[in-house]
Amino acid sequence: MQEGSFIWGRLEKQYRTVEKWIDWVWVIVLLLAAVLLYTINLGELPLRDWDEGTVAQVAREIWRAPAGSMHWLYPTLGGEPYHNKPPLMHLLIAWAYSLGGVHEWTSRLPGAILTAISVPLLYFIGREIFRQRWAAVYSALVYLTMLPVVRHGRLAMLDGAAVCFFMVMILCVLRSRRNLRYCLGIGISFGLICLTKGILGVLLGAIALVFLFWDTPRLLNSRYLWTGIFLGIAPVALWCSAQWVHYGYAFTKIGMMDQSLSRVWKSVEGNSGPLWYYLLEIFKYTWPWLIFVPSSLRFTWENRNLSWAKLVLVWCGVYLVCISLMGTKLPWYVFPIYPSIALASGAKLAEIENMPLLSSYPRSLVVSLAFLSVVATAGSIYFGLGDTPKSDLQLIFAAVATTMALAAVLAERGDGQFLKILFWGCYVSLLLLMKSNYWIWELGEAYPVKPVAQMIQRANPTGTKIYTSFSYHRPSLDFYSDRTIVPASFTQLENYWQSEEQPYFLLDGTALQNLQLASVKLVDHAQGWVLVTKNTK
Repeated sequence: MQEGSFIWGRLEKQYRTVEKWIDWVWVIVLLLAAVLLYTINLGELPLRDWDEGTVAQVAREIWRAPAGSMHWLYPTLGGEPYHNKPPLMHLLIAWAYSLGGVHEWTSRLPGAILTAISVPLLYFIGREIFRQRWAAVYSALVYLTMLPVVRHGRLAMLDGAAVCFFMVMILCVLRSRRNLRYCLGIGISFGLICLTKGILGVLLGAIALVFLFWDTPRLLNSRYLWTGIFLGIAPVALWCSAQWVHYGYAFTKIGMMDQSLSRVWKSVEGNSGPLWYYLLEIFKYTWPWLIFVPSSLRFTWENRNLSWAKLVLVWCGVYLVCISLMGTKLPWYVFPIYPSIALASGAKLAEIENMPLLSSYPRSLVVSLAFLSVVATAGSIYFGLGDTPKSDLQLIFAAVATTMALAAVLAERGDGQFLKILFWGCYVSLLLLMKSNYWIWELGEAYPVKPVAQMIQRANPTGTKIYTSFSYHRPSLDFYSDRTIVPASFTQLENYWQSEEQPYFLLDGTALQNLQLASVKLVDHAQGWVLVTKNTK
């Protein structure tokens, strides 16, 4: 009897060793695939307006600050106090600048690496909540090949880092159910989220607590949990206290209210939308995995008594409701919901994998894949026509069309290999897109900033402010020109011209003609824009 127990114990130990070895193989494969996808061609396109330009400018000012200036604690934007977000990611980018210089690649690298790390983190989460390894594998692969995750994760923004820290929190929450030492990780990751995106940490922390209340309520009475949370809150409280001491009421009004809490009940800078705004974002950009989302959510609801389903329902439901009710709507606010969609999809795909051999899969699946193939084929033909065909886009759409067509044929035959084709084809298509110059399509919404910024730097006008006739502020232009470019109406421009001794205007041809300024001196021109000042001679 004892000998049998001994042999069984050795076999169980060997089995666990093999299991761990297989897990680490998957983690390495997923990490390498994610790093390649998130870093290829990372620095070839200019920084995008809004968050990218702002984050990079704040990071550069931190990097330029003399040692001992405390600029890392009290960052600035254009020389003015920056209250929008805590400076954790800005500090990481400034550190990248100190190692590799100031350019697009170093601006985007910290966020891209953290987002890449979140892919194997999701695999670890899947291994904690799913009985089958393939459910965890499929979850990580769905997340890896989601277009909005790849795009926003590669940008010099804060969302990829915040989601990475949130996954660390969820992983620690799951593991704390059997080892209370992981409660410390819950608190540390909560603090990192708050030091990255401020109030978002409160919402994501609330999601973790709601899940614990539903799944493992005994942990809410654990002193280890609350000790860990207290340790995570401590650095956030110290940072807030330092801002209040240094800035006083200005930090409360601008940093806490105008830039954070007010986004809940009003639209900031006109970024509004209907209640279904984020549902539309998910519908537009999560193909082809959107095909499986309805059945995945239904499968999740049917298994709501299981831990994995509870986590997905709380994560997806609470977060989607909260951001949908907010007054301010921005596309990247939906980023943290994608891992939960991936987990639900992974669970459903694993069930499909384990189905007995069928003559075919549901007709809706085959039709959807075939439809995507037809649309992608039309896109490939469209971009191949004309006097200047766009060969990169033609190739990308051809890859998508081929993937969807092969997957549709295999699904029609009842061959489960269609999932492998789908994953591999989506990954290759995304790799081709990221290698091209089209992955930041927002750059085409306005004039190219780099030639105009180079013109401004060549002219090197005195002072830091330049007024422009362009309709809105472009942070990327501020970053590349290393000056503050202020948009102004025609009336304001005329007043500045009369009241200032040596104003500098960045004008398009129409504005220059309509303003009819006196004593104009043309400094330089680029991309249809001219830099002018007063001729004082």
